[in-house]
Amino acid sequence: MMRAVAFMISLTMFPMIAAAEDRGEPVLKQRGEASYYGDEFEGRKTATGERFDQDRMTAASKTLPLGSKATVTNPETGKSVEVEINDRGPYVKGRVVDLTKKAAEKLDMTEDGTAPVTVEARPSQQPDPEVRDEVREKAEAQESRRKAPQP
Repeated sequence: MMRAVAFMISLTMFPMIAAAEDRGEPVLKQRGEASYYGDEFEGRKTATGERFDQDRMTAASKTLPLGSKATVTNPETGKSVEVEINDRGPYVKGRVVDLTKKAAEKLDMTEDGTAPVTVEARPSQQPDPEVRDEVREKAEAQESRRKAPQP
């Protein structure tokens, strides 16, 4: 019980949290704050080369592979959205994901502009083998760091 409490406390202190086994696969997880793109980004090229569209369910991440699929959950509302990572960012400390306005609306975060979130990427939900392998490798590395003895 004490180990579980210590692990839960560590999860609240770090934006990148340990991978967890879920349904037999590692899950890459992050916790932090989400924000959403302003309208001035509409039509600009994203890191994948496609045009940014506020009406799509996409997001920017500094660490998730481009092209990966992730579930973003707002724990304050209990609402979740599925997004595709097609850009890099956000570049504000503590933020783990920038969402389109459409995704932000579904999480009920447009009024405040930001919200605490959990971001999860599962290898089995990825669109192709290369992205699936990269998500799996990152999740397994996260799990290894979590299991490593702490000084």
